[in-house]
Amino acid sequence: MSDAHAGPPAAPRPHVLSMVLLNDRRELADIGERVDRFATACGLSSDEAALVNLALDELVTNVIKYGYDDADEHRIHVTVTVDGGLLTLLMDDDGKPFNPLEAPPPNLDLPIEERPIGGLGVFIVRSLADSLDYRREQGHNILTLTKKLQASP
Repeated sequence: MSDAHAGPPAAPRPHVLSMVLLNDRRELADIGERVDRFATACGLSSDEAALVNLALDELVTNVIKYGYDDADEHRIHVTVTVDGGLLTLLMDDDGKPFNPLEAPPPNLDLPIEERPIGGLGVFIVRSLADSLDYRREQGHNILTLTKKLQASP
């Protein structure tokens, strides 16, 4: 008997890594290992895994260092989704308003000893992403980074 009425094959479900991190630098040690396991499960290349790790390290470090004026415990929500050929990183924190899209690019022409501290991480993250979107919603910074993935061989 033929299966003539079967529809197209179902699209693969997206892979999702969801993490809730505290505003504590010790949280950073765990991120790389979790991202590496996720990347392997999704079939990401080592370059793509490194991109996610670098972006998360820079972004989470910035929130921990600069996002809060108090010593209270805060949660940083991170979701990494791989859906087809698109990787999306979503970060949500309740820190001070900060739009990385408005951060001026660092002056890379200055000698390194004359450059101000800071700003390079945001510049790196912006250069890695295909798109970066920021919005402030109900007291939260919501940053979305997207990157087209390399085609699988």
